[in-house]
Amino acid sequence: MNERKSIYETALERGISRRNFLKMCTALAATMGLDFSQTDHVVKAMETKKRVPVIWLQFQDCTGCSESFIRSTHPKAESVLLDMVSLEYTELLSVASGHQVEAARKHVIENYPGEYILCVEGSVPGEDYYCTVGGHSAKDTLLETAKGAMAVITYGSCSSWGGIPAAYPNPTKAVSVRDIVKNKPVILVPGCPPIAEVMTGVIAHFITFGTVPELDHHGRPKAFYRHRVHDKCNRRAYFDAGLFVESFDDEGAKQGYCLYKVGCKGPTTYNSCAEMRWNGGVSYPIQSGNPCIGCSEKNFWDNGPFFERLAEIPGGQTTFNPEKVGLYAAGVTAVGVAAHATATAVKKKMDEKQKQ
Repeated sequence: MNERKSIYETALERGISRRNFLKMCTALAATMGLDFSQTDHVVKAMETKKRVPVIWLQFQDCTGCSESFIRSTHPKAESVLLDMVSLEYTELLSVASGHQVEAARKHVIENYPGEYILCVEGSVPGEDYYCTVGGHSAKDTLLETAKGAMAVITYGSCSSWGGIPAAYPNPTKAVSVRDIVKNKPVILVPGCPPIAEVMTGVIAHFITFGTVPELDHHGRPKAFYRHRVHDKCNRRAYFDAGLFVESFDDEGAKQGYCLYKVGCKGPTTYNSCAEMRWNGGVSYPIQSGNPCIGCSEKNFWDNGPFFERLAEIPGGQTTFNPEKVGLYAAGVTAVGVAAHATATAVKKKMDEKQKQ
């Protein structure tokens, strides 16, 4: 690893102008959910703080999370990987392999204790022989690397919850990272895969404030997992009106009605899909016509069929039956019409009396 320079110095060396550097900082502030007035804090941090060494381990995974991350657009992946952080080890992106790349991981562990971030993709098998890298089991590698990390980020539902490998009957006895690592801050960034900019935002928070971002009771950053997909859904008005897609080829599907009856898990899923969207903010599954499968929630793979509706929707202290939503909406409309008619009649009589 070369001499660690500040993020700003590294950006200048790569030919990035001051203007584009400030644009990157503004994008990072927005990604973290910060107020525009706090952009100066991000700028100062990026100007003065050194690039953070990152070790990215992959265990029982499909590399889909890494594939999602390298498609980050706010800022672009190359800005994150080459300017913000120093990615020292990753099976997917490393040019080196074998003993050389394993030596790079050891170098960071030995020379930067307490200064590097460990990202983990994929679940950890309960039996060593199911996943070994460089002759070492996944569990041993995880414990060795986590020991000197300032924090651990579980990127994806497999490392956060156990994921697809842990689906019944869980033949590899797969577990989450948090089931193994007990003495370090573990930040969960679940999703199958997660939104790329969420990872960017978590790392940027570390660089800017030097602390773990505010987490919910599951250990997920609140800035990105505060709301249900249902709360911000572009089809929410149709849900409230009781207009649902009954089958994927009906008229409701063509009109963009709510997908709840064909299995949408948006009402029980916490994620930023409807706000941040995917592929540079172009769209997200529900907007594209596919129900949310709840991929950022624990055990989503065993929580019932993806394209069958839930029996009811949890809603705080009560529940809502979609069969009654439309009736309720119609009832409210009827009450409103009746009230308007009554008010009109009263006003008419008052006007007549005044004329007399």
